[in-house]
Amino acid sequence: MWTDEEIKGKILHKLTRMGKFEHSHTSIDNMPKGFPMDVRGRVKDMAKELKKEGILLSKPTSYGEEVSINSNKKEKIIDYINKFLERE
Repeated sequence: MWTDEEIKGKILHKLTRMGKFEHSHTSIDNMPKGFPMDVRGRVKDMAKELKKEGILLSKPTSYGEEVSINSNKKEKIIDYINKFLERE
């Protein structure tokens, strides 16, 4: 069973690998891709929590919401990613 912190860590791990910092965005609809089917329903909820924490930056567009990583929150981002990596 995935914990909330592990899901947040995988989201951030995925976005860092893609280079989605500050002005480079990706659709929030793509976040569940790559997660197991039983976890996908919780992924968008965890992305919303990351936005509340100020870790993800949101950019509304005419075709949907885009997100990127707030690089000012490095320590918290690394904590979440490490929790995900410890899972594997």
